[in-house]
Amino acid sequence: MHHAFTLAGEMLHALPSGALFWPAQSLLCVSDLHFGKSERLARRGGSLLPPYETRATLEKLEADIDRTSPARVICLGDSFDDLAAADGLEEAARLRLARLMAGRDWTWIEGNHDAGPVEIGGTHRATVTLRPLTFRHIADPSQSAEISGHYHPKARLKGTARPCFLLDAQRLILPAYGTYTGGLPTHDSALQSLMQKGALAILTGPRALPIPF
Repeated sequence: MHHAFTLAGEMLHALPSGALFWPAQSLLCVSDLHFGKSERLARRGGSLLPPYETRATLEKLEADIDRTSPARVICLGDSFDDLAAADGLEEAARLRLARLMAGRDWTWIEGNHDAGPVEIGGTHRATVTLRPLTFRHIADPSQSAEISGHYHPKARLKGTARPCFLLDAQRLILPAYGTYTGGLPTHDSALQSLMQKGALAILTGPRALPIPF
């Protein structure tokens, strides 16, 4: 139920979950996991949310890893809601994440919520280039052949807003993968200024569904 497309000549799969799979590299990519969001909100005196989002996000990630069996995983930044949330990850979640990471080349891209390394294994980078594609947290308008996250894009279909990928000839922006993550509508000026004419929004849900941006 994925949507297959090409970027910079490479065949990529947008998965219904919001993950990206690059078969030629055996690579799974997710963005904006925001582990620990409920804990961070409570710690800072914000809204109290049921503390289950890390478990739900890990379950979804585990299902995508089981489905694709990737040799490499890239997390495109804001994987933790802040660095304290990384330190406060429950032991059960830490062990589950360690099992998912085991035997895989796992890279954490630095985001604006979690800039800097976290003591949880894997490698930590500002960007990763696997030619011809470059992975970063926030899209750079001066670059092409890039894959990024950050904006949590959402598009409406029949009145319902759904997280979506944004795709044009130059770049792909991934939806937020984590539970409890909000979204930026595709008509927002920040996204309108980034995407070229003819871009697609690929909706997540039961199947990955492309619609005009």
